[in-house]
Amino acid sequence: MAKGPRYRKGFRRRVQGKTDYHKRLKLLKSRKLRVVIRASNNHLMVQIVQSKLSGDKVLVSAFSKELVSKYAWNANTGNLPASYLTGYLAGFRAKAKKINEGIFDLGIFYHRNRVLAACKGIIDAGIGIPYREEFFPENLEERIKGSHIENYAKLLKREDPEKYEQIFSGYIKKQGIDPQKINQLFSNALKTIESKA
Repeated sequence: MAKGPRYRKGFRRRVQGKTDYHKRLKLLKSRKLRVVIRASNNHLMVQIVQSKLSGDKVLVSAFSKELVSKYAWNANTGNLPASYLTGYLAGFRAKAKKINEGIFDLGIFYHRNRVLAACKGIIDAGIGIPYREEFFPENLEERIKGSHIENYAKLLKREDPEKYEQIFSGYIKKQGIDPQKINQLFSNALKTIESKA
């Protein structure tokens, strides 16, 4: 470990790789509302935050668990379609509170595609956020609707039914969902969000 009169220990969250303080300072200097997106293995959270000297104030929040309890989404809350729906829900709630713009605060970029799906959901809900077109991968649009899950389920059921039962047991047995119809489930959840939010 470094020693000496000029050595200064770094901030704890920087050393742990959790916060980029230079990037955070730029975001705060913009004085815009921050759209904070954080993902864990099973869930995703989207918040619209106003920065103040006294501390951050959360104006709008959406959590992927809400999709199951209120918005007709019975599938896994840790996949791309659920991430998009969570972002879309946050965007709708923001529009209801007359919030029309912000900037992304994505933090240290874990679970990249799920975070990008949530970003797309917020933008599609009508919140004006600056971004470049190459920010989103080419096939993200179709993956958001769950077509990659459907195609994989169809392929497995045709070629290896035993493995299909094993991999999609959570969908079939626990939740009573046909993984080959995720696209339909996604459309129903999207309509429910639009009608309720």
